Amino acid sequence: MTRSKPWLVAASCIVLMASAAWFLNQRARMGHRLGKPGLVVAAVPLPGEDGQPATTHSIALPEKALDFQSTLQPVSKIELDWLPRDTTFGCRLYTAPDGFWSRVTGVLMGTDRTSIHKPEFCLPSQGFQILRSTRTEIIIDRPHRYALPVMRLDALREGKLATGQMARHGAVYVYWFVSENRLSNDHIERMRWMAMDLIRTGELQRWSYIGCLAACVPGQEDATYRRLERLIQAIVPEFQTVAGPALSQAAPPFPGNTDTDTPAHQMAGLPSNR
Repeated sequence: MTRSKPWLVAASCIVLMASAAWFLNQRARMGHRLGKPGLVVAAVPLPGEDGQPATTHSIALPEKALDFQSTLQPVSKIELDWLPRDTTFGCRLYTAPDGFWSRVTGVLMGTDRTSIHKPEFCLPSQGFQILRSTRTEIIIDRPHRYALPVMRLDALREGKLATGQMARHGAVYVYWFVSENRLSNDHIERMRWMAMDLIRTGELQRWSYIGCLAACVPGQEDATYRRLERLIQAIVPEFQTVAGPALSQAAPPFPGNTDTDTPAHQMAGLPSNR
């Protein structure tokens, strides 16, 4: 068996994305209706960087989960300036009694599909190097037991402290995509489904992107992921309305495989979990 050449894989991805964009543009010219979101939106405003209300509604991330308390986080000026005006955001910082924290963010598109971009583009721009990417699944117990497909990213950032010493900061980021009736951990798959649904039904599926970030000491990524996994299992049934096919109680989690082309989201300026 011969391995696919990297340039061939990259070229295939570009062709798929270009084809999806072409199909979407062609169908948009014919008119379309907007689908329903796969999560709950509430009349809870989010602040901007100036502390003033920046939105009227937000994704209904739960205020409490397990032993975590949470606070609403501001929407950045860059997000407000660059993303379409009908984009809906969600952002909470969850903190456990021992100081462990996770920043959970969500972006829900409106009529403009550019609200959601490929997550890979964010991490390098924030100074992070992606060490590993793993496609895996998290078992969710409500409304029934199902496997939520997610992408796990392990990342590292190095920088100088005020003393001039070099410091290394690790991070784990978990994300997935949600529409009214689909779940995915793959950006290209999501784009393909969106194009196919639009052409076949005339409906633009309203996709969302959910991401969960936690900082960690380098080498503690697995332990950090396990805590993120438990938090995700607790919060997802509270705000996500779509679920995957029911699993039997004996069904094992998806084993996952490691990729090198991996997404991530905003991770700069956050404290380290210990």
